[in-house]
Amino acid sequence: MTIVNLTVRAAIGASVAVSGVVHAYLYADGYRDIPTVGTAFLLQSSVFCALAALILAGGPAWLRLVAAAGAAASLVAFALSRTVGLFGFTETGWQPAPYAVISVIAEIVTVVLVVVTAAHGRTGSAARQRVSAAT
Repeated sequence: MTIVNLTVRAAIGASVAVSGVVHAYLYADGYRDIPTVGTAFLLQSSVFCALAALILAGGPAWLRLVAAAGAAASLVAFALSRTVGLFGFTETGWQPAPYAVISVIAEIVTVVLVVVTAAHGRTGSAARQRVSAAT
């Protein structure tokens, strides 16, 4: 494993952990009382904290894809909650501050890092196959 892989894995794990911890805090700070949304916050928090630990511990690459899918779903849920509503719940702006901003940034970082590393992995493996075939 290269230092770059380790650094990227640590960055993905950290961004997933940040989102999970923010959602845990918000759940405990009152979102638990919102039907369906509160349960979703608790579930997202639990899953993201577990994913972060597994990714940081060197779990398989597919865990990063799961983290990116979860982060993308969280971003969609955030957008829905600010526009048409989600399960009857509507929030306005970037409330609760600063947690909404922190969570959105962490989730965007997760998606970008996973997509970039997945794209790089495909390009790298294709190049390795060409080199192997040439020798």
